[in-house]
Amino acid sequence: MNRNAKIKACAAAMGLVLVAGCSGGGDDAESAGAGARVPLPATGAAAQLEQQYEQVVDAVLPSVVKIETGKGEGSGVVFDDQGHVVTNAHVVAGARQIRVTASSGGSPHEANLVGAFPPDDLAVVKVDGVSLKPAAWGDSSKAEVGQIVMAMGNPLGLAGSVTSGIVSALHRTVSTQGEGDFPGSTIAEAIQTSAPINPGNSGGALVTLSGKVIGVPTAAASDPSIGGAAAGIGFATPSNTVKRIVPQLIRTGEVSDSGRAALGVVVRTLVDPESGRRSAVAVVEVVENSGAAKAGIEAGDLILSVNGTATPTQTALSSVLANMKPGDVVTVEIQKQDGSKKQVKVTLGELPGNA
Repeated sequence: MNRNAKIKACAAAMGLVLVAGCSGGGDDAESAGAGARVPLPATGAAAQLEQQYEQVVDAVLPSVVKIETGKGEGSGVVFDDQGHVVTNAHVVAGARQIRVTASSGGSPHEANLVGAFPPDDLAVVKVDGVSLKPAAWGDSSKAEVGQIVMAMGNPLGLAGSVTSGIVSALHRTVSTQGEGDFPGSTIAEAIQTSAPINPGNSGGALVTLSGKVIGVPTAAASDPSIGGAAAGIGFATPSNTVKRIVPQLIRTGEVSDSGRAALGVVVRTLVDPESGRRSAVAVVEVVENSGAAKAGIEAGDLILSVNGTATPTQTALSSVLANMKPGDVVTVEIQKQDGSKKQVKVTLGELPGNA
């Protein structure tokens, strides 16, 4: 969700709205008029909740940074005390220059890409010569629907912004579109949240009231009827995925243990030239000695379904596989080049780290 010209225009418009919303002239009492009621401070449970919000922001926001590339802006979360910062792969995809700025402001610092794993939309950059505070990473498997959370990042370039909401749903499978140098991703076990996620929030922190980061905001749902983001429906890559993938990127710059299932094929989506509809997934290449190869799947075959779930597009196929594990045995329905259909059993392999 990098910022583009349109988003920059939105940010500028937001600035105008903010200025226009300010009252002019006079002190508060005079502006309010005689007899106006003075707001009362929060008490009891409300005061405790307000204080908790403030404490979490004070504790976590210093671990959230702004990331700028020549193509746009995003957010990042400090992973350790060695200067490693977690962000989304789509934030830094194809970037020739990466700059990191602390949420408190100050001068930006040059950063280098350590490694990226697009299937989970995760990347690590490293900043040298500056002290950054690591975030406390929580256990996303313990997240509960209804749990209060905050999203921290840099929406529309507004550094150090905080929004709040709840965990709306768990165990979502979310696919994002490829764009430019980013091939797209399919995230399993994504956390759905009502905390507003806007362009620039990508790569930031989804935080509980205990101050633990349980997710990395990655995408917001779009509403075709309005041609934009759907309010209150955002998704975050779970922290347990981050804790599995990021240490591998830090060690070698690659992922050797993705934990994700793969058929062992390279595919493309077929599009009907007359209707423009995406109609099927065609096998372009079969990986040698893969589960698909051993099951007799060949280049030119069409993959129609996996375990009874239709797979008319690459995204649909990726979504099905995202919820499976290496070693699982699945039933794949294929259509051969002569038009005949058959079902084959495939033992799933593991998605390679350079996928």
